[in-house]
Amino acid sequence: MAKFDVVDLDMKKVGELELSDAVFGAEPNANLFYEVAKAQQINRRRGTVAVKNSSLVSGGGKKPWKQKGTGRARQGSTRASHWVGGGKAMGPKPRDYTYRPPKSVRKGALRAALSLRAREKALVILSDFKLGEAKSKKAFEALTKRLKLKNALVVEMKANTEAHRSIRNLASFDVLAPEGVNVESILRHKQLVLTQSAAKQLEGSLS
Repeated sequence: MAKFDVVDLDMKKVGELELSDAVFGAEPNANLFYEVAKAQQINRRRGTVAVKNSSLVSGGGKKPWKQKGTGRARQGSTRASHWVGGGKAMGPKPRDYTYRPPKSVRKGALRAALSLRAREKALVILSDFKLGEAKSKKAFEALTKRLKLKNALVVEMKANTEAHRSIRNLASFDVLAPEGVNVESILRHKQLVLTQSAAKQLEGSLS
């Protein structure tokens, strides 16, 4: 079990927290990061691109000229792909790009990402994140002036709507509930902030 200092919003130590080495002490794995981050990006593709083929372009129902006797090449429609205004041959069609890596890969990548931030000393564990009111200005001051952070992902329980509403509009910070934590969000931010309860929930779900 790894021990982490638990601090308040003024970076004063208020206790210690033991967390599993399997979750917060795993070896970083670039291949797992790549596979999961790639899947997240692919799953954002809408796949709605489409063009009209010769059967979808309006017109062209009549044969332009008779089959023989004109000296010209035979043609069946003015909407064939080699005609101006014709349909596109072998064009793209709407498709689903969704790809979901195995659960073991997804969990392994999350464990590696959490462990990477812990190894880099870029992991802050808070006793709680209570501001008194849902104000983005208060959240910004707490994160930048009191915690001395510049670019961080804050993981807090969904029930703390005050923190979520305060942080979500900040440009350099983001906030997620433990069940929404993902590899791309962790790696995109330089620091990771977990509340005590969120850290324990992550440990339980990833162990």
